[in-house]
Amino acid sequence: MKTVPETPARDAFDARHPDPAWRGRIALTVLFLLLLWPMLVASEFKPATLFDRQSLAATGQFLAAFLPPAHSAEFLQMLLRETWQTVAIASAGLSLALLGAIPATLLVTERLSISRLGTGRMRWAASLLRQGVRWLLVLLRSVPELVWALLFVRIIGLGPTAGVLAIALTYCGMLGKVYAEILESSDAAASDALLANGSSRLAALLYGALPEAASELVSYTIYRWECAIRGSVVMGFVGAGGLGQRMDESMKMLAGGEVSSMLLVFVLLVAGADAVSKMLRKRLG
Repeated sequence: MKTVPETPARDAFDARHPDPAWRGRIALTVLFLLLLWPMLVASEFKPATLFDRQSLAATGQFLAAFLPPAHSAEFLQMLLRETWQTVAIASAGLSLALLGAIPATLLVTERLSISRLGTGRMRWAASLLRQGVRWLLVLLRSVPELVWALLFVRIIGLGPTAGVLAIALTYCGMLGKVYAEILESSDAAASDALLANGSSRLAALLYGALPEAASELVSYTIYRWECAIRGSVVMGFVGAGGLGQRMDESMKMLAGGEVSSMLLVFVLLVAGADAVSKMLRKRLG
């Protein structure tokens, strides 16, 4: 093979600029900084206030109250009970979300459309239904679970039910959208072959699309369960039960030791969800 000899001028240029796209990268960085600056100004972001003498003194007093963490038998019993309720809220809410998200995934995933077989185009009625379900999913996930919780607390009163319903609605929209995207990006050969041979859409999903995307679907579902646990804690601050409600009470009473114990439980819950996710991915992989 004939090669083109490199000239000294070319060698010098490569030595000075080893990255041929350096100009574009610098231009994008400058553009990003120019766009970021007005956003920082509008958000009144002033990190220097964290290092003010008064702020540092308040931070030290706040952190000092965290030690030692509360560990009395009565408190630990209450902590265990509220932790279980928090996990139950997240799990029940996610389960209800799955009941809505799975049928929605069947409807919005174009790969599972029977009408597009042969012609490659969907019938107008199927396309209209699919678009309607998409907009419903957009509506559900556009409203944060905290806002749903506030609404349900007003409607049905204080308690875990508001948190369960809030997680179910928001996460139904999230799961339906992401599940459809995962299935669309996986290999379509198996599901297309099943649909072309008269299989139902559910069978095409179970035996064609799911084996290809199972690991990613499970990983995302466990991640959303982890997010639901965190969300159920936050919703507790508005009266939706669980650890968040107890933490709100402890913070109002300036009980730093109780707050630090609850924070440690939050870390353990998230670490446990991450361990479950890794275990399931290994089994499916």
